[in-house]
Amino acid sequence: MNTATKTGALVGALLALTWLVFGFWSFFFVAVAMGVGGAIGRIIEGKLSMARLIDAFRGTGSSS
Repeated sequence: MNTATKTGALVGALLALTWLVFGFWSFFFVAVAMGVGGAIGRIIEGKLSMARLIDAFRGTGSSS
């Protein structure tokens, strides 16, 4: 198994455990927080452009 697969399995297990122990809304909060944290990490690494991300949310980015 490669590192991305292991990480994905760990994230899935964490989210499932959160849902089982604390309920849906805690699961939802943890999932959103993980997504935001991942996006911030990619911005810091330079793998995600903040301007392109804002354009995507506005719907002004190119489709090609």
